[in-house]
Amino acid sequence: MTADGVYVYAIIRAEGPLPVDATGVGNPAASLRAIRQGRVAAVVSEAPPKLRARRRDLLAHQDLLLRLSEQGPVLPMRFGMVARDEDTVRGELRAREADHMAALEHLSDGVEVNVKALPAQDALASLVAEDKNVRRLRDEVRRRPGYEASMRLGEAIAAALESRAAEAGRRILRELTPKARAVASGPAVQGCVLNASFLVNRGDSDAFRRTAEKLARTNRDRVELRLSGPLPCYSFVSAEGAPARTVGV
Repeated sequence: MTADGVYVYAIIRAEGPLPVDATGVGNPAASLRAIRQGRVAAVVSEAPPKLRARRRDLLAHQDLLLRLSEQGPVLPMRFGMVARDEDTVRGELRAREADHMAALEHLSDGVEVNVKALPAQDALASLVAEDKNVRRLRDEVRRRPGYEASMRLGEAIAAALESRAAEAGRRILRELTPKARAVASGPAVQGCVLNASFLVNRGDSDAFRRTAEKLARTNRDRVELRLSGPLPCYSFVSAEGAPARTVGV
């Protein structure tokens, strides 16, 4: 044990194996081990000195979580989770064993797919054809060009694009929700009208993405969809390792 502590990557079932040849953060990459306590185990390594969110270490952390998730349910820790020592880790596992087991059962055979929706920026023609107010302001600018008229037109276009995108985002959320086991709202992201994560059966993740891509094409004049996944199930685990509260539609 070094003075820098124990770096914690994830919690898994006690019988869960570690991926062959997998390594952790740091340079050189840290060796992994499991701290087992009852029915659960923490996947850990020595914490590197002066840990920073370097790209190399972020990727190593993410890659390990993905490899672990291929072998069974995983409660992923955010990058940079460091415990003081092994006894601290064991104490946490012992105190919250029932919660951890419930969360692992909840996530069994699941992956996360994140969907972000942004207003379509190349849809001005369809917006003008649809929105009477935007047409009126455009015509005013053509008749009497000027800073204030252009400003009003720009603001109206931005508001209309966001409104149309939000409506499309709600429709897409309704379409995708029945195809997932759970849905969690993500934090507000500047420019996004929708940020939602879906807990999907691993075997259904490709079909889920195809459905989302089809919806993106259908609504491309209103919204731009950005899909990420499959990902470790961050959005469905609370900071304490229990199943996170999910949202309705």
